[in-house]
Amino acid sequence: MTELGSTLRAWRDRLPPAAPGSARRAKGLRREELAELSGISVDYVVRLEQGRFATPSAQVLAALARALRLSTAERDHLYLLARLAPPAGTAISDHITPGVHRVLRGLGDSAVAVFAADYQLIWWNDAWSTLLGDPSPTPPELRNFARDSFPVDGAAPTLAHWPVRTQARDMTELAVVSDLRRATGRFPDDPRLTTLIRTLTDGNARFAELWASGAVGTHREDHKVVEHPAHGPIEVDCDVLTDGEAELKIVVLTRTVAG
Repeated sequence: MTELGSTLRAWRDRLPPAAPGSARRAKGLRREELAELSGISVDYVVRLEQGRFATPSAQVLAALARALRLSTAERDHLYLLARLAPPAGTAISDHITPGVHRVLRGLGDSAVAVFAADYQLIWWNDAWSTLLGDPSPTPPELRNFARDSFPVDGAAPTLAHWPVRTQARDMTELAVVSDLRRATGRFPDDPRLTTLIRTLTDGNARFAELWASGAVGTHREDHKVVEHPAHGPIEVDCDVLTDGEAELKIVVLTRTVAG
């Protein structure tokens, strides 16, 4: 039995039978019931579960995912087991799950903000506003870190009210471009993302250069200096955590500890 076959069997076993109350020893859905729900033959289900066929089509996988009531993460895993790319999402989500909210509450007094897959700012705490200034007066559509990293027509930064110096600007730019490129693969039809990339490509030469070159880079930590008007220069470490399914980016700024 292959990993694909054993996983399908496990998912089938956890579902209640389609005809509850019937006398039988097997738990979960019968193969015949899964076949009927997914619109494929019983023999095909048997061959998949026994590992005699390991390359189902995307259409078959989609039907099985619906019949087995798979979550998005489980559906994606099913496609990967069959060596196919998971379906692309249709739209970027600005929703913060309860689990992420629990993580945010556990970060204490650190300055924290959450960005969507296209670097749109969707949440920040009081410590973030105290350190960088309150983003609230900025129109929501302009609260975007990619726009701040690659300003168009001389636009001023919107996510910080005072200057912020970074030690690794080139790496930060590469990371932003790389993340946006990945987002286009995950959310190819999202209008907000499409508009953002078109705006940055047309209006910022540096972004256009990196985008055209296919540049790819990863950068999940940095050291920054915030030129705070009341407290003078404040050194902070910047760490970026990613929520895999929605590709949310949790940015945490903590005071640098001299050592």
